[in-house]
Amino acid sequence: MVERRDVLRLGLTGLALSVPVLSGCGRGPTRGHTLRFDTEAFEELTDTIATAGGNRSVTYRFYRAIPYVAKPVDVACQSLNISVPVAIDAVPVDASRAPILFANSVGGYLPSSTVKATGVGAGGMTGMPGMGAMPPGDPPPDAMAQVGSGGNAMISRAGRMVNNARLALAAGNVVVEPGARGRTLRNDEGIYYGVAPAAIVDLKAAVRYLRANRHKVPGNMDRIVSSGTSAGGALSALLGASADDAIYDEALAAVGAADASDAVFAAAAWCPITDLDHADMAYEWNWGDNPLATGGPVDPLESAQLAGAFAGYQASLGLHGEGVGALTAETLGPYLVESYLQPAADRYLASLPAAERATYLFTHSFIRYVDRRSGFSWADFRAHVGARRKSLPAFDAFDLSAPENNLFGLGKTKARHFTTYSLRKASGDPTAVLDADLPRTLEQMNPMPFLLEGNRARAKHWWLRVGTRDTDTSLSVLANLAAVAAARGDDVDAAMYWDAGHGANEDADDFIAWISRIADA
Repeated sequence: MVERRDVLRLGLTGLALSVPVLSGCGRGPTRGHTLRFDTEAFEELTDTIATAGGNRSVTYRFYRAIPYVAKPVDVACQSLNISVPVAIDAVPVDASRAPILFANSVGGYLPSSTVKATGVGAGGMTGMPGMGAMPPGDPPPDAMAQVGSGGNAMISRAGRMVNNARLALAAGNVVVEPGARGRTLRNDEGIYYGVAPAAIVDLKAAVRYLRANRHKVPGNMDRIVSSGTSAGGALSALLGASADDAIYDEALAAVGAADASDAVFAAAAWCPITDLDHADMAYEWNWGDNPLATGGPVDPLESAQLAGAFAGYQASLGLHGEGVGALTAETLGPYLVESYLQPAADRYLASLPAAERATYLFTHSFIRYVDRRSGFSWADFRAHVGARRKSLPAFDAFDLSAPENNLFGLGKTKARHFTTYSLRKASGDPTAVLDADLPRTLEQMNPMPFLLEGNRARAKHWWLRVGTRDTDTSLSVLANLAAVAAARGDDVDAAMYWDAGHGANEDADDFIAWISRIADA
C-alpha cells in the first residue's frame, strides 16, 4: 500500500484565480460557547420549493447562527444553521432519524458564513464571483454556461441555479449549513487566520458539534452526507476521506471543538479543486495542448515539464481502471474516454430530439455515433473543449497571484509557493526547498493520501461529478478520487456531464434519491 507521506514526496502544487466575494465573516465576539444545542431556539418557516416532482410546500424549523466551537476565532464564520422539516404539503414529517445533508458553501477557498441567512439555502451561497447571495425561493434563470472560477454555485443543463440544500429539505432530510474560515481573513495585527488548514478544521468541528449533540439535534448522525462545489467540493471530499485523523487534533483543540467524531457517512463533490500538491502537473497533462482564452499557447517547455512530472505521480498511485489495467499517464486518457466521456456524450445525445441530435453530430463531426453509442479519441475531445481557463502554472503561480498561493500563506505572509517546481522557477534557485511547515499543511488539505492509506473512519459512499468542459482543473482529479475509493471497496457513483462547465449539477434529483437509497441500505 502507498503510504501517505510517500505520496507527498512525489510533488507539490495548487488552484485557480477568482474574484473575492463578501462572506459575512469578520471576527466578531470570540467569547466562549457551551456547545449545547438549544432545541427551542428556532423559528418556524414555510417555503415553496420547486422539485422535479412539482412544487412542495415545506414547513420547517430554522435554527440560525449556532456557534459550533467553544473558542471561535471568527464566530460569524464558525457558526452553522440547521433546517428541520416538520410538514411537506401539509403532511407531518418526523425527521428525528432522517439523513442529514451537511452542505458547505465554500467557493475559491474564501470565507463563508450563514449567520445572515433568512432560510434554508439562503446563506453563504456567494455563487459566481462578483454576484450576491442566491435568494430564497425558486432558483432564478441564469444564462451563463458555467460558474466563474472560484464560485460555489451550481447550474443545471437548462441554465438554472441548483440548490441541493433546498431540494434535500423538500425530500424530508435535515439540512445543516456550516460556515468556515477562508484564506483572505486577516486580523488587526495583519495575520491571515483563515489560511490552510482552517477551512477543513472548521468543517470537522461543525460535524463534531452535531455528533456531540446527537440526542438533541434532529436527524441521524450516522447518516451525515457532506456536499460542496469547487473548493467546497474539495473540502467535502477531504472531510469524507480524513475522518478522525490525528493530524488535525491540535488545530481542533485550539478552536475548542467538541470531543466527538468528525466522520461522515457519505461525501458528495462537484468539480472538486483538490489534490493541490499535484494539480499543476495534472492540469498540463490534461489541458497542456489547449490554447489560452487569448488564443495563444502556454510555454511548451514548462508545460511539458509539468506533464512529465505528472506521469511519475500517476504511476505512484498504483490505481487500475476497467479495460485499461494500470492507470498511468499513457492509459488515463483512453480510460477517461471509455469510462466517463463517451457515456456522458451518449446520455446527452440520447436526451436530444432527433433533429437537434443530427445537427449536433453534423457540427461535431469528430464524434462517431453508431447504435446510440458515441466514439472519439482523447485528442479529439481535448480539441473540442478548446480554450483553457487557466494559465501556467494553473495553481501555484510564479508571481504568487493564484488563490492557492494565498491559501498556503502563513502568519503575515499573504501568499507562498507550495510546489518545488514553482518555487525554484520563481526564485531562480534550483536548490530551493519549501518552508518546513508546508508538507504537513499540504497533507491536511489533500483527500488522496487518506484514501490511499485506507483510513478506516472514511466515508464509504461517494457521489462525484464534473462537467467535461470544466477546465478549472484536470479531469484526472475526479477520476483518481473515484478510482482510489473504489479500490478501497467503497460505493462510488461518479459521472461527468457532457459539454458542461464549472459548477454543473445536472442530476440534482438523482443525488437526493441517492441519499435516501444509501441511507436505507
